[in-house]
Amino acid sequence: MHDPIGIPAFFSSSDHPDEPTSVGRSGQSVFRSVYRTKLAGESRLITVKWCRNLLSRVLSVSVQGLDGYEHCRCKVELKPWSFWRKQGSKHFFIDDISVDVVWDIKAAEFNGETEPQSDYFVAIVCEGEVILLLGDQKKNAYRKTGCRPSLIEPILISSWEHIFGKRKFTTRVKFNDKGTFHNVSVECNSDGIDPVLEIRVNRKLVVEVQHLQWKFRGNESINVGKNGLQVFWDVHDWLFGSGPRHGLFIFNPIPSSSLSNQELDSASVDFGSAMTSSRFCLFLYACKVD
Repeated sequence: MHDPIGIPAFFSSSDHPDEPTSVGRSGQSVFRSVYRTKLAGESRLITVKWCRNLLSRVLSVSVQGLDGYEHCRCKVELKPWSFWRKQGSKHFFIDDISVDVVWDIKAAEFNGETEPQSDYFVAIVCEGEVILLLGDQKKNAYRKTGCRPSLIEPILISSWEHIFGKRKFTTRVKFNDKGTFHNVSVECNSDGIDPVLEIRVNRKLVVEVQHLQWKFRGNESINVGKNGLQVFWDVHDWLFGSGPRHGLFIFNPIPSSSLSNQELDSASVDFGSAMTSSRFCLFLYACKVD
């Protein structure tokens, strides 16, 4: 089912730190994950962002303040020739609360991705607890921080990825914290008069949009394993823009056990609900370059 959808103004706001046009001009790939956890007993959002360009990578950590805004408190530029920045720590305060960020990515394997895939850790520590731990070097993280794991499990709220390509765009994502990685690919065949959009999950074609010049915005409900998945797209700029052109794709999982097929179809038409949903969402900005 293809339904017209409206893109919330949020996505075109120039105030957004990862606004697609500015990222496109900078020529860097960005992967940003947002987690909800407890900071000194208060529910807060923590954002971990990885940026990559031709010369370096940048790790930054932002913490939501009581004012509701994110405050970037830790930013580390990781240049290939600078070994010492690849492990270390930084101490800061947010709303008079002491927070430490500890990282070790000196042996990290990126495998061509923007964020590390293995052999690293990034830990956020508050009041003697590791409230957020990323990476597979968990024992090493607890040893270096000297802190215990938090009793509250952080929740992954969303991931935002900016990638570049000419025709095909790929990423790997978990649609829930306990699940496995899925390979997602987006491809626009613009050869000839009638462009076609194809979206695949684990190499299986799940969405095909023909007559794309008339259906450049839309949504469809699919199933991936036991989960229902809402897929939204907006590729107006791909077809009618100039220079670096970005397409927006949103993947919003819904447990199929909780919704009937009819309810899934009904839910899929509300683009705004994907923005405000408490479920995990993947936001993929695909910047098309000639």
